[in-house]
Amino acid sequence: MQRSPYDTAAALLPLVGGPANITSVAHCMTRLRLGLSDPSLVEGEAVRAVPGVLGVVPDGDTLQVVIGPGAVVTVTAEFQQLLTTEKAAAAEQLAARGAELRAARVRRNATPLKTALRRVADVFVPLIPALIGCGVLAGLNGLLVNAGLLPSLTPALAAIASGFMALISVFVGYNTAKVFGGTPVLGGAVAAIVVYPGVAKVTAFGVALAPGQGGVLGALAAALLAVHVERWCRGRVPDALDVLLTPTVTVLVAGLATLYGLMYGAGVVSSAIGTAADWLLATTGPLAGLILGGLFLPLVMLGLHQALIPIHTTLIQQQGYTVLLPLLAMAGAGQVGAALAVYVRLRHDTSLRTTIRSALPAGLLGVGEPLIYGVSLPLGRPFLTACAGGAAGGAFVGFFAVLGNRVGATAIGPSGWALFPLLTGNRGPALAAAVYAGGLLTGYAVGFLATYVSFNGDPSRT
Repeated sequence: MQRSPYDTAAALLPLVGGPANITSVAHCMTRLRLGLSDPSLVEGEAVRAVPGVLGVVPDGDTLQVVIGPGAVVTVTAEFQQLLTTEKAAAAEQLAARGAELRAARVRRNATPLKTALRRVADVFVPLIPALIGCGVLAGLNGLLVNAGLLPSLTPALAAIASGFMALISVFVGYNTAKVFGGTPVLGGAVAAIVVYPGVAKVTAFGVALAPGQGGVLGALAAALLAVHVERWCRGRVPDALDVLLTPTVTVLVAGLATLYGLMYGAGVVSSAIGTAADWLLATTGPLAGLILGGLFLPLVMLGLHQALIPIHTTLIQQQGYTVLLPLLAMAGAGQVGAALAVYVRLRHDTSLRTTIRSALPAGLLGVGEPLIYGVSLPLGRPFLTACAGGAAGGAFVGFFAVLGNRVGATAIGPSGWALFPLLTGNRGPALAAAVYAGGLLTGYAVGFLATYVSFNGDPSRT
């Protein structure tokens, strides 16, 4: 009988130290993310053994419990409800003690680069559902337009799909201020300058600005500056005048800096990203695909893949699609091929084969964490052979890029089979889909063969 989300949440709560040990609860597409006062209270092996849990990733003062797409949403809701209703007598004392341990652990383990990447990911991850929804609608609208169907509906679909992307800078600014400790609406207000049509009347460095210049990178920089200006004001403005002067000075200073520096600079960087991506694929397509497809699984394992979201978003704003996502998606194909080989090899390991059967549908749709943490990474060598499969698939797609057939995705989030509705390219969606399918098949095949040949079927000797 399938375990209910409540049962899974109820089993997890005592194993992670109880209610008093939880400082925050969140989730992404596949993982329940728990902030912990004291990570040493977590019973890692017991958590892994809970039915419905596909893997556990300790990450400093955060515990990531891999549950899988869809199920993680309901389990997170039940977990939050349990935290609300259960009372812990020693909650305050344990939280205080945990805060000290947390601060000490952060000082020991956190690096500036790792912290910065996680914060940038925190800015963009909440935007992914809208990016997916609008991207799917954009792809559907493109198919209808190309087929000449429903001409009365396609303008409405275009408006629905494009509205969010036209104002995404505002959302980026809002989230940036929220993540970095500022007032969210001030971050959004400053970022809105980037997309305001009136900036065309402003000249910076002898050139008239263009609405949207700098894109999400400009919005990110503008909101970060707004946070710092606001903090400076809070420490110097008298309380009686704070409500009037702090927002005014924040918007004024950050706004002027955005118009006369940040938009221009971010525009240069954004253009460089697009130029570099085009050059990389046009000149070193197979090599670039091999490297990107082969190294993406380790990035997913570390949770650092989300730091690529600003680059994808910048390319989508500039070119209408990101050419990097189809290459990176090949890592998931290698993972699927490796998991199938393990399934064939370990005929008598009922538990592992059950995990593979439950995780494969998500893997085929491009959600690789269940297979990573439940299968390949614990076994060791299959993780490396999965990377080899991803590298082969990436090289396949990159080879066609050298021939002038670029494959891109109109949105980020999905991969695997789920990416097909979002595919397009410089020579149309049909050819893009064909090249992408060839890359997936290559990744499946190489991942399977490399794993089958190198994996002896005994986890203890891998």
